[in-house]
Amino acid sequence: MSGPARLTHLDAGGRAQMVDVGHKPPVARRAVARGEVRMQAATAQAILDGSVPKGDVAAVARLAGICAAKRTSDLVLLCHPLPLDHVEVVVDVDPVGQVTITATAATIARTGVEMEALTAVSVAALNVYDLVKAIDKGVVIDNIHLVEKTKTPVSPA
Repeated sequence: MSGPARLTHLDAGGRAQMVDVGHKPPVARRAVARGEVRMQAATAQAILDGSVPKGDVAAVARLAGICAAKRTSDLVLLCHPLPLDHVEVVVDVDPVGQVTITATAATIARTGVEMEALTAVSVAALNVYDLVKAIDKGVVIDNIHLVEKTKTPVSPA
């Protein structure tokens, strides 16, 4: 039986550190994350009707999510800054009272892009919450999770 696995974000003294990925080859990486914002049906309908007093909820959330993905390494302390090739944030509003946010992030890098997708969803959800909180005191952000992540070797040019 072997000993416990070494945690890569800890140095030999148990202190947090950024993982050295310099030895890894760049790989095409993609991650999809999703989350939900639950609210009253009337609030969801106000989003759909464009009658939320603070503005276009879906547009603001989408742009906030994209901007957040680009700033992930500033927010998640041990993340590597990544050159993102693509970030897409989709905001689906269900009139029964749920907004589903799906973010896809892609890059060619030495480390994964899942934190960027998760950050995009989280910040988009916070923006939905902020824009509707004045008309609905029971808004809940829930179920933010990674849906999938893939990596594909990059062929030499």
